[in-house]
Amino acid sequence: MLLENKVAVIYGAGGSIGGAVARAFAREGARVFLAGRTQAKLDTVAEGIRAQGGVAETAVVDAVDERAVDAYVESVVTRAGHVDISFDVIGYGDVQKPLMEISVDDFLQPITIAMRTHFVTIRAAARHMRERKSGVILTFGGSGPQTLPGLGGFKVALDAIEGLRRQWACELGQHGIRVVTLKTGGIPESIPESFAGREEIAASIQQGTLLKRVATLADVGNVAAFVASDLARTMTSTEVNISCGAIVD
Repeated sequence: MLLENKVAVIYGAGGSIGGAVARAFAREGARVFLAGRTQAKLDTVAEGIRAQGGVAETAVVDAVDERAVDAYVESVVTRAGHVDISFDVIGYGDVQKPLMEISVDDFLQPITIAMRTHFVTIRAAARHMRERKSGVILTFGGSGPQTLPGLGGFKVALDAIEGLRRQWACELGQHGIRVVTLKTGGIPESIPESFAGREEIAASIQQGTLLKRVATLADVGNVAAFVASDLARTMTSTEVNISCGAIVD
């Protein structure tokens, strides 16, 4: 089991991507702490994990609230003794419009949320990881030279996350802490069934890949478990590209 005896904290764990990662971590032996803003969604993920013999605990936490995150991580360490993995996959509240049509506030919203939540959650985990001289910080989304019109501040937020990832990796490496981003070109499974244009968007994502297939939620969970494990102990300050060739480095 890749993550046996590891303790993982996942923010946004009630969502499709966070839930998939939580299930993969638990399957590989991790004790998972699921944080999010909707208790019912967290409970659904936790119940599924427990049904498969995994260990999962839930808590309602606003990942942009510095005090709430600090207190939550302290409580995890109190209960579990340590934290080995921290993964933030919350939504950024992005408003996707052409830049000439979007308001300043709507443009800045995803950038501000992405920067604040990643800074706050990474720092809270790193405080404890430094004491053990080990730990893994995962971020999600990734960057790249390609973009599309009409994304507002969303792609800019992803670019900013990569800058923050590089800075944290530089400063935490001496303490044995790794920082890695998982990069996809979009996961059709994560688009709600009721979302207008879902089929067209899914087809577009697949058509844009070199492999003519897309990453699934299970793929994301499997890769995240590997990257968080000691098998990937040489990987830090980098992206793991699971876009099926949609994003070419």
